[in-house]
Amino acid sequence: MKYVKIIGVPEHFNFPWKMCIENGEFQQYGIDLEWEDIPEGTGRICEMLRNETTDLAIVLTEGICKDISNGNESYIVQKYIETPLQWGIHVAHESNYDSLEDLKGKKIAVSRLGSGSHLMSMVFAKQMGWDINELEYVVVQSFDNAIKVLQNGEADYFMWEQFMTQPTVDAQIFRRLGICPTPWSAFVVAVRKTFYDENIALVKQLLEIINQTTREFKQIPSIDQTLSVQFAQKVENIRQWMGITRWSQKNYSKKEFETLNQSLIEWNLLNELLSFEKVIK
Repeated sequence: MKYVKIIGVPEHFNFPWKMCIENGEFQQYGIDLEWEDIPEGTGRICEMLRNETTDLAIVLTEGICKDISNGNESYIVQKYIETPLQWGIHVAHESNYDSLEDLKGKKIAVSRLGSGSHLMSMVFAKQMGWDINELEYVVVQSFDNAIKVLQNGEADYFMWEQFMTQPTVDAQIFRRLGICPTPWSAFVVAVRKTFYDENIALVKQLLEIINQTTREFKQIPSIDQTLSVQFAQKVENIRQWMGITRWSQKNYSKKEFETLNQSLIEWNLLNELLSFEKVIK
């Protein structure tokens, strides 16, 4: 039995992995796969790939590309979520901010520098025509801390995935002023290079197993009810999320990766093109 560790955010996108583990599907092929939730998000996930405390990760596309450009020795072995991630732009419910324009020059709560909440705040600012060099950040480490700093006024707004923040909006803790979708596919499967080079066949087997599940995921009986309970979401919100979410079972083609590269440069998230041959496996 080969032990393998994989990590990702504790969100509904990653529920297929937990299902496969619970059903023993990896063990059938001699793989002891452990999943660990990383609520801190992309910055922490990239750090764990760097320090070899995980083998694989489901990670935001822009986050891992940025970190690879900064020296993270990992490969992208597959797109995982084909569709964009819907980033909600949130303020404290009792705040005086009523429009996106009100947020110009305000402090931004981010989980970590280099995280999705950080990088997407730059995309949002550029969409608004603001100078990204003037953005001011408050690093909060976790979603719970983001709530605290918005409520006590240490920061003014916070960007996080729309549906996972919905219970906080429903509870009138946050107000959502708008949505900022990623201009690219949301998540990829990343593998640290040394692990991949020594376990190519195993990684391919892992992907075959998860891909079979994600192809059929939406057809699983009562999956909307299961996710509703698992993530404390209203069933109608889960159905809306499932309606706009599409899993991928393929990796980037060279042309697609060139387009992604150009987009990341356009949004000031990369300074130079990543090499298709060095990053994509």
